[in-house]
Amino acid sequence: MTDDVLARLERLTRIESPSLDVRASERTAELLAGWWSDAGAAVRIERTNAGANLVAEVDGTGDPLLLVGHSDTVWPRGTIDGDVPWSVDGDTVRGPGAFDMKSGLLAMLAAVERLAGRPHRAVRAVIVCDEEVGSPTTQGLLRSCAEGVAGAIGFESPHPDGALKVGRRGSTRVLLGVRGRASHAALDPESGVSAIDELVDQLIAVRRIVGDDALPSEVLCNVGTIRGGGRANVVPAAAEAEIGLRFVDGATEEAVLGALRALEPVRRGAELQARLLSHRPAWSPSAADDAFLARIAAAGRGIGQQVTGRPASGAGDTNLLGSMGVPTVDGFGPRGGGAHAVGEHFSLASLAERIDLLEAVLADPPAAG
Repeated sequence: MTDDVLARLERLTRIESPSLDVRASERTAELLAGWWSDAGAAVRIERTNAGANLVAEVDGTGDPLLLVGHSDTVWPRGTIDGDVPWSVDGDTVRGPGAFDMKSGLLAMLAAVERLAGRPHRAVRAVIVCDEEVGSPTTQGLLRSCAEGVAGAIGFESPHPDGALKVGRRGSTRVLLGVRGRASHAALDPESGVSAIDELVDQLIAVRRIVGDDALPSEVLCNVGTIRGGGRANVVPAAAEAEIGLRFVDGATEEAVLGALRALEPVRRGAELQARLLSHRPAWSPSAADDAFLARIAAAGRGIGQQVTGRPASGAGDTNLLGSMGVPTVDGFGPRGGGAHAVGEHFSLASLAERIDLLEAVLADPPAAG
């Protein structure tokens, strides 16, 4: 790996780009667009109300491979001057978003640059601006970019041992909202409808739904926030809970979400709404995914790397692509740790290995037929 990659990474990391910061995403997309253009790509910037997204097309043989990344981070502006400063200490690089996933963005670019003037596969790269908040504005862009591709590679972090990720739990956030009717809790309690009491009963019902032994697979359910009420002497008129759900397969996901939509109020006069805040479908590994992993592993063996893959719990943009039937792998970023934490870091040697591996994969001619 050249010093140029590290210098670019520092420059990219110093553009702090928290999700939904439109100005920061514009700066990031423009910087990346210049580098991709210099690498010979046809570049366009697609804008949503969450920010700027980059699509880069590089001519080559066969249907393109789709490289998938995101420019947003979980860190607010000012983090690089505080809790997570940029630093390089031997093999360890730190900085807000350097591991998740700006190093992966540079791996894409560096591998494509190495292939200049040599036969290689066609490449399409898409870098979205809102992955860390569930890609609420960019799923349509991801779908359109997946049209006609031979496979998709995500650049999220790998498993701790470096294994790629093939299959991911689905991730859905649901807002369960209740409208009741306010009244004086002592003088006129019969006129009120407690939204909080209704919400408590509904959350018990949610627990029954996700714990149903008849479901095809396990559901992870976390009630992350509860809001409602104001005073102990007022029957509360509104309450809500944000629920995080994780699914292994689409059948379980469909059954649970259908049951949540069918919930009915327990109390006369209460109103209930279950609203999706974000939704990443379950991606169950397919034979096509396994075959794609095998091709990547074969390319790895050619350069002395052992490549393996297995399912992961966390969700990302590859959930959508894998669930669509696109042959998909994820975890092509470098090894490291501390994602979303002040200890965020990655290994320079691992980044170099990922660039080498991607170069080998892209240089590999498409299979006949």
